[in-house]
Amino acid sequence: MSKEQQNEVTGRIFDGATLRKILAQVQPYRSRFVATGVLVVLLSGLVWIRPALIRIAVDDAMPTGDADLLLNVFLAVCGMLVFEAILQYRVTYLANWVAQSVSLDLRSKLFQHVAQFQLRYFDKTPVGTLVTRHVSDIDGIANVFSNGILNAIGDLLALMVVIATMFWVDWKLTLMVLTPIPVLLLATRIFQQVIKKAFVDVRNQVSRMNEFVQEHVTGMHIVQAFGRQEKEANAFATINASHRDANIRSVWAFSVFFPLVEMLSATSVGVLLWWGMQDVLVERMTLGILLQFILYVFMLYRPIRQLADRFNVLQMGIVNSDRVFKLLAREERIEPSNASNESPEPIQLQGAIEFENVWFAYTDEEWVLKDVSFRVEPGKSVAFVGPTGAGKSTIINLLNRFYVHQKGRILFDGKPIETYPLQALRQHIGIVLQDVFLFSDTLRNNVTLYAKGFEDEQLEAAAIAVGADGFISKLPEKWEQNVRERGAMLSVGQRQLIAFMRAYLVQPTVLVLDEATSSIDSESEQLIQRATAAITRNRTSLIVAHRLSTIRHADRIMVLDQGQLSQSGSHDELMGEEGMYKELVLSQVEAE
Repeated sequence: MSKEQQNEVTGRIFDGATLRKILAQVQPYRSRFVATGVLVVLLSGLVWIRPALIRIAVDDAMPTGDADLLLNVFLAVCGMLVFEAILQYRVTYLANWVAQSVSLDLRSKLFQHVAQFQLRYFDKTPVGTLVTRHVSDIDGIANVFSNGILNAIGDLLALMVVIATMFWVDWKLTLMVLTPIPVLLLATRIFQQVIKKAFVDVRNQVSRMNEFVQEHVTGMHIVQAFGRQEKEANAFATINASHRDANIRSVWAFSVFFPLVEMLSATSVGVLLWWGMQDVLVERMTLGILLQFILYVFMLYRPIRQLADRFNVLQMGIVNSDRVFKLLAREERIEPSNASNESPEPIQLQGAIEFENVWFAYTDEEWVLKDVSFRVEPGKSVAFVGPTGAGKSTIINLLNRFYVHQKGRILFDGKPIETYPLQALRQHIGIVLQDVFLFSDTLRNNVTLYAKGFEDEQLEAAAIAVGADGFISKLPEKWEQNVRERGAMLSVGQRQLIAFMRAYLVQPTVLVLDEATSSIDSESEQLIQRATAAITRNRTSLIVAHRLSTIRHADRIMVLDQGQLSQSGSHDELMGEEGMYKELVLSQVEAE
């Protein structure tokens, strides 16, 4: 268990600040929430009527044989049952409507908030944790409104009404019936403390399970390739057992508390019968009042038991909401340097890029880039080469502001990159990555990620330009074909061509090719090289490549080694001097 999770075990049983935050979410639906509360109050205020009607039937109608009065009482009881059922229907419907509306708003708000985080946050946060926050944690918050706070208020009001009515009818008998209540209050307090820790543990185990399942389903090809099915199944069994044990601990608390409530209820009824029948026999009490009191005892303990269920919902909701609100309060966005950075006005860029003494580290001061400086003129192509881990892709990440550099300056058209609106800047940068991510959606929607509204003619022109028209024409549904999760129905080369179409459609000011041809076959590479020549013409282009044959014609080649620029020049210039570039080229030629 992480430190963060361990810290969540402590704290007050009811966090007032968190509860206020939960209730604040209902503001847009205040009228329906208030209406539900009014109905709950009305429903709670009616609980005393049916036992009172039964007392009238037993004490007034039956001894005198008054059939009309008995019929009227019967009809009144039936009428009350129907009326209460209608009220309960409206309470249930409105409470769940409010709960689902709050859930909708919170999920949208949370997703929009997290979508703005810089990539550094996702590097250190398991996907399963975020899935838990968006799904089960928000479901727990919704339950506070559907089956929690209003119902708890209703149970408390019903409890107060029943006790007040009992005192009004016979205060001595009421005091006798309430004798076990102090024991019940003490048991409830202990139950609250035990269940608090149990519920936090349950949520932690759910999060662990989600993380494991998401990670291993995504990486199932690795699990199978290395024959780790049995080992990973055993690891999952351990996590699954911890999840079971956490739930059993919470169930144990309920399995002790609920029988205790039933036992105290039965004890109260038994004492009431023993004491009350003596009064009935000597005519100090009527049989109707005794029956009325017995019904009130059941009504007294039922809300107490239900309050435990409501407490369960409220406690889980507070644990869930604490996690969600902490995530909403977290600031992981790349902040603008000034207010003008949020201007919605489009920007015009020429494509001049300059790095001035840039230092960057993903963690602490383990520098990936060390004092890197270079300039790219508008319309020129620059290639970055070097061994794995030299910092090539990091330069691309900084240019897109996926991460923020710690030292130095990055300039775009002579202005610090921080002064540009983030989204406006990225709209001028077309990027083609080695690992192309496709959504489980139509081919059309995957190609038009940058912007919508492209006509079929524009899409077909882009497909022809990058050489993708051949395989697209063979798809059963053409542009409406669902490519499945991560583009599973397409080859690596076909996915790469789709990435090129994305960039080609928007005609970006700066084109970034990050290992774009490293994983494709020779035929696809020829198509992409031809498309690359067309799309990079008169456009600032940054190319990261392992296949050095693809960058021979770049205007400038920069060689990175351990985060520093070791060489810079054209292909012919670099081949004319001793250094890493020449060694890399010769080693690739020899390998081929």
